Amino acid sequence: MNAQPPTNIRTYRDLAAWQKAMALAEGTDRATETLPEAERFGLVSQMRRSATSVAANVAEGFGRGRKAEFRRFLEVARGSLFELQTHAELARRLGWLKGTALTEIRDLSHEVDAILSGLIRSVKRRKG
Repeated sequence: MNAQPPTNIRTYRDLAAWQKAMALAEGTDRATETLPEAERFGLVSQMRRSATSVAANVAEGFGRGRKAEFRRFLEVARGSLFELQTHAELARRLGWLKGTALTEIRDLSHEVDAILSGLIRSVKRRKG
């Protein structure tokens, strides 16, 4: 069974989940530039890795070509998203992340969560 959703989706790059996750990774990279240098290999690294993992897992799951694996990788992507949200909240509580950088991460992460949740439900419903 091909994991590709119906319509005009040909590659993972056509998926809104991947596109928004990439925007989230870019925003996270920009936002973490303002965190303390001492956190470069700590929180900064963790935030960047979890943000990148969201898009990477969407792409990998799509590439596996099977519905069950696609769904599993989408769920892993969602877990990475929640990890990023937790790191961002810690950075906010420590006073390192605020203003538009924080708002961008929050807004995009909620949008990615909604898209991933809908895609997971859609894949569960499809036969095959």
